[in-house]
Amino acid sequence: MLKAVRVRDIARQAGVSVGAVSRALNHRPGLSDDTRVRIMQTAQEMGYDFSRLHDDKIKRVLFILHRQHNTTSAMNFYSPVLLAVEDACRERNIALSFLAMGPTDNVMQQVLQHSPDALLCVGFIEPEIMAELRKMPLPIVLVDHAIPGMSSINPDNYQGSMLLTQHLIEQGNKRIAFLASSLAHYSIRQRERGYRQALFDAGMLMSPQYEVTAPALTDLTLSLEYALDELMSLPAPPDALFCYNDAAAMVAINYCQRKGIKVPEDLAIAGFDDIDLSCHITPALTTGSINKEALGKHAVEQLISSTGNVNILLPVQLKLRAST
Repeated sequence: MLKAVRVRDIARQAGVSVGAVSRALNHRPGLSDDTRVRIMQTAQEMGYDFSRLHDDKIKRVLFILHRQHNTTSAMNFYSPVLLAVEDACRERNIALSFLAMGPTDNVMQQVLQHSPDALLCVGFIEPEIMAELRKMPLPIVLVDHAIPGMSSINPDNYQGSMLLTQHLIEQGNKRIAFLASSLAHYSIRQRERGYRQALFDAGMLMSPQYEVTAPALTDLTLSLEYALDELMSLPAPPDALFCYNDAAAMVAINYCQRKGIKVPEDLAIAGFDDIDLSCHITPALTTGSINKEALGKHAVEQLISSTGNVNILLPVQLKLRAST
């Protein structure tokens, strides 16, 4: 039987005091970030059993969001989620902190600066970053993302996109296109699946030309406009467009207005997410409405319950407006 790794073993290996190891393992102040990271890495490498530290009470939660090219735009969706998480944490006397993390960051160092007891990983996060986060001895719940073997809270993107596509079909549209950004994101893949399923169920055979993924450019608006040029230059342009989210749909509406394309007479447009701006543009946007407050609330409840790997899907409601 292997001998259990003790605090004094970690201290000896890391070249620090036993007290320093105790402070690092229990997320207490009094250490530099470099020392804290070195101790935690040493403990992981030596196979320390972190479960002995857990008192089943979460006192600090870290909300991690991927730092995108346009994080401000992404916050149109994630701000209500963050506020709901904050409300749920405050009710339970849990401290909440926020971290926007990118692929070049030192993952462990950035996380340990917040001394969390649990992590909420929100939206798409690169597999390399997730691999580093999973090495840490902390409960993790994914929000608006899914990875096999991990707990997650998501809107039912598949069901919601089926409803939207069925609505576009019922309006008499025959050439329904799907506009996506990167299909690496779990939510976008599920929305594309729902779109395809609704077409299949209706017996509509759609050319692959009507499914377009925007090229990977730093400027997302420009990227989406290139994809729209590709769609609208087809011999038979689409008469309806399902955009992967509301931000993309608003780019599409602006594009149509510049090109003299009437919405919805020439092109019906639908989005997804139901961000606040979606009802303030002209024409107001038909969308799949996600209960973002419920996403945040359920995420905190799942962290606290620690009932193993649970995957929760929240229903998406169809919100009909003038763009279709």
